[in-house]
Amino acid sequence: MNNDNSPDNAPASNFIRSMIAEDITNNKHGGRVHTRFPPEPNGYLHLGHAKAICVNFGLALQYDGDCNLRFDDTNPEKENDEYMRSIQEDVSWLGFKWAELRYASDYFDALYDFALELIDKNLAYVDSLNAEQMREYRGTLTEPGKDSPHRNRSIAENRDLFERMKNG
Repeated sequence: MNNDNSPDNAPASNFIRSMIAEDITNNKHGGRVHTRFPPEPNGYLHLGHAKAICVNFGLALQYDGDCNLRFDDTNPEKENDEYMRSIQEDVSWLGFKWAELRYASDYFDALYDFALELIDKNLAYVDSLNAEQMREYRGTLTEPGKDSPHRNRSIAENRDLFERMKNG
């Protein structure tokens, strides 16, 4: 076993814990740690979800904080009460308890208003590319992406399209 902890051989830093420690030291948020696990209730959880649960709830426990379970329930066509119950059971089965049970849909109007604010500041736009086109425009690790042809729509057009999206 190599015990050389010189900078070149030091264990990798855990940037999340480092950021939390700095925030606590600076009394950010009153020194409290409050995390959340935000699944979309459109299916059963998988191993990746279990990892996220352990990270989010585990960090809250480690720092004597809280973790909320917040359902990202803004797509009613794909969501189901059975999945919500199952997710709650799975979080409990992993040994965690949430501080508050929340639903993103409770904040839909506020989220919509935030989106309009971004559109009005020309910081967001409605993109009409399909999934395949988005992959093409996104770029790769070695090739830069390209701007969407919809990026330069007017604020008025983006507001109209966004309103129509909201209304279905």
